[in-house]
Amino acid sequence: MKIIDLYIIKKYLGTFGFMLGLLTIIVLVIDVQAKAPRIESNGFTVSEFLVNFYPYWIINLVITFMSILVFISVIFFTSRIANNTEIVAIISSGASFHRFARPYLITSTFIAVIALLLNHYVLPLANIKKNELEPYTYSAVNREEFTGNSEVSTQLSKTEYIFIKSYNKKDKRGSGFIYQKYDDKRKLLHQINATDFYWEKEKQQFVLNNYLEKTINKNDTEKLTNGSIMNKRFGHPPEELFPDVLLGQNKTTPDLINFINQEKEKGNADLNNYLNELHQRTSMPVSVIILTFLGLSLSSQKKRGGLGLNLALGIALAFVFVFSFEVLKVVSANKTLSPLFAMWLPNLIFGPVAFYLYFKRANQ
Repeated sequence: MKIIDLYIIKKYLGTFGFMLGLLTIIVLVIDVQAKAPRIESNGFTVSEFLVNFYPYWIINLVITFMSILVFISVIFFTSRIANNTEIVAIISSGASFHRFARPYLITSTFIAVIALLLNHYVLPLANIKKNELEPYTYSAVNREEFTGNSEVSTQLSKTEYIFIKSYNKKDKRGSGFIYQKYDDKRKLLHQINATDFYWEKEKQQFVLNNYLEKTINKNDTEKLTNGSIMNKRFGHPPEELFPDVLLGQNKTTPDLINFINQEKEKGNADLNNYLNELHQRTSMPVSVIILTFLGLSLSSQKKRGGLGLNLALGIALAFVFVFSFEVLKVVSANKTLSPLFAMWLPNLIFGPVAFYLYFKRANQ
């Protein structure tokens, strides 16, 4: 059986590698053609993006669709060996279906472990590079959310707040700055107003221009001071004080966990987008094993319609699987479901189905 194990593992990895390369080339060509006008209208060239954006975008694409590629690959090569009656010959030689499935388990576990490491530690580093340029591939309306001015606010702690009337995330500067600190009884203790500000990266501090500072004393008297420049640190860089949905993608899992814990301590309850990102990094690799056994169960028997029918069924299920994750992200972000449950729900549904079909096939 060792020869058969190696044969199946080579078929598995070979087909997966072929599907991976094919998807990468096709999607890359289509995406470049579709986004080239937007890229050039923003002052970049397509060649700049091919060097500085698309290598990292491809890493994101591959990891995102890895479980689906595995599923289609398993259906493709298993259907072929089933149609060639190779599976019948292996089972007829005295090997059980469970024994025949062992190389599928070994290979899918290997791919799942690699995907797990990539998701938690490599993908965030690639996303940093990808997300720097990705807004310039959006339409003007969607790009404005990341590169334009907007009103923002943040909670530094349970008693400290910052409000900004107009803030530019790209330039890290804005106008209409207000900082407020309260006591436990919600009485204002300290307030700083500034006409405008910017982030000084070298010194890791905010520079407030034309400020007015008000301090409320214990006897309810006020102390007012003003000036042209104030340097102020709030404990975090602006990308963490005013995070967007892309911030979670840019952090390795230890950093993301620390960020979530910091936000919880500050009293921030709007963390579902970041929790979705955290839980999906583990649930997606696990789905590689589940979808491998689902693909094996669906394609290991010779059927009327053959490879074409199995592939059609596999692609349909793959789209349902991917679409379900995207829908559940939105549902979880709206706080209808918990992020942990939402990101594991596809596996909780597909898992029992896969293993029911597997044992049904094994007992035939």
